[in-house]
Amino acid sequence: MKKHISFNGVIIESLDSNLYTNRAFKFGDGIFESIRILNGKPLFLNHHIGRLIAGANTMKIEVSSNINVNYFTKVFDELCRVNNITKSGRARLTYFRAGEGAYQPTTNQGSYVIEMIPIDQNNFELNSEGLIVDTFKLMQKSLDQFSKFKTLNSLLYVQAAIYANENSLDDSLILNKDGNIIESSKSNIFIVSNGVLYTPPLEDGCVGGVMRMNIINIAINNNVKVYECSLKPQNLLIADEIFLTNTIKGLEWVRGFQNKRYFNDISKKIITLLNNECS
Repeated sequence: MKKHISFNGVIIESLDSNLYTNRAFKFGDGIFESIRILNGKPLFLNHHIGRLIAGANTMKIEVSSNINVNYFTKVFDELCRVNNITKSGRARLTYFRAGEGAYQPTTNQGSYVIEMIPIDQNNFELNSEGLIVDTFKLMQKSLDQFSKFKTLNSLLYVQAAIYANENSLDDSLILNKDGNIIESSKSNIFIVSNGVLYTPPLEDGCVGGVMRMNIINIAINNNVKVYECSLKPQNLLIADEIFLTNTIKGLEWVRGFQNKRYFNDISKKIITLLNNECS
């Protein structure tokens, strides 16, 4: 079956699209959202579109008045239909500055493309083998107005993922300029101590993850305390649990950080609550 994408709302065969000339490809001039499909519908779409619009405004990329949740609901419905995704899938919505030019754009108009593929599980499953992680020290993330968005300038995350692979890790943890752990190469991070959740604040430079926000809300609604605070490596070494969150995987528990090993009791509880929320 041929793969299709939605390019500015028009369904085309991906091989027919000539996307390499755009500013997203040339300059990383844009943002993106990774979106989970459950039961043939995009999950947390209102949160994703809200972050997308906020990010575009911050990057001074124009957002037309029709770019809203209702508009993208229709686009996703059509794209799921033509790609025959009736259950679970993953999508990437990339929104970028249209036109050409060098560093000085010829226009600030926005354009977008959505890619979508099916995946097997129509719910969130906790990883059976816990992850092994460690810190990535070769680069640090700067704190600026773009830190909380998923920009196309992803070199830091690419290098962190390469480091993890080269060092037989499942993921690596990213530091800010103050030496605080703020996230992993592909997820937000939570630690658990005495049944209480702790996660880095956006002010430390982590991505404002959609799943992060929903996990915080789910925990609070189920009488699990959550605090946003800076995390040093030593905080992880005295924690009871660590888990990572993103929209596609939901939640993944960490088995080891450096020489410390962890449990996953709270991780099991949270992912059950997440599935109940999404059912």
